[in-house]
Amino acid sequence: MVERRTSTSSWSLLYGIGAVSAFVYVLMILVPLALLVAQPQAPISGGAAILEYIAAHKAVYLVELICFVGLSLPAIFVFLALGAALWRKNGSLALLGTVVGVGSELIALGLGSSPPSLNMGLLSLSGQYQVADEALKPSLASAASALAAYANAVSAAGILTALGILLLSIPMAKAPFPRRLGVVGIATGVIGMLSEALRDFIGAAYGLYGILLPLWFVFVGLGLIGVWKRNDEETR
Repeated sequence: MVERRTSTSSWSLLYGIGAVSAFVYVLMILVPLALLVAQPQAPISGGAAILEYIAAHKAVYLVELICFVGLSLPAIFVFLALGAALWRKNGSLALLGTVVGVGSELIALGLGSSPPSLNMGLLSLSGQYQVADEALKPSLASAASALAAYANAVSAAGILTALGILLLSIPMAKAPFPRRLGVVGIATGVIGMLSEALRDFIGAAYGLYGILLPLWFVFVGLGLIGVWKRNDEETR
């Protein structure tokens, strides 16, 4: 009995970190989304236009870039905490979901870019573009167009994140989380994979996944708080 309590109590810190990370993730989504509504969006194409936009909205652009790329960090802790919480319920799906989810976020961090036209290299090019002579500007604009196309391209990372959510949500539909969380997660995973794969073709319909994703993280944060509290009570 003592060994079992020690084993479960060892996850308490991870549950707490996962819960906080879930809410940090949502905040890092809401901040740039609010900026996208309040400020003009970066152009999707046209190297010169993108560089001029960045020069005129550098602070906004940097905040959006940091938030959209950096949200992969809290997502990693959320996936790890969910894997630990679901391990006894379904070890196979918990392991698969955690590996896929964490792997997707590591890929996203490695890419270092995100729609709409968010890439650290574009910041550097924008600075160079502002002081370049007319002969050099076309080359810089071409380079910016290539980086923007790379940032806006469909990425495997987004599809894998949705797959990780789906895999973890299947055992979550039972316990120790509320059943509705598993149902929302399954819907988020399926819709997310389709939305990410077809992002260039579905237009505003992508917004459905944009609503479900932060909603799922809010529910997960609340669920992990519950697991963390029950775990502490059981190990006292």
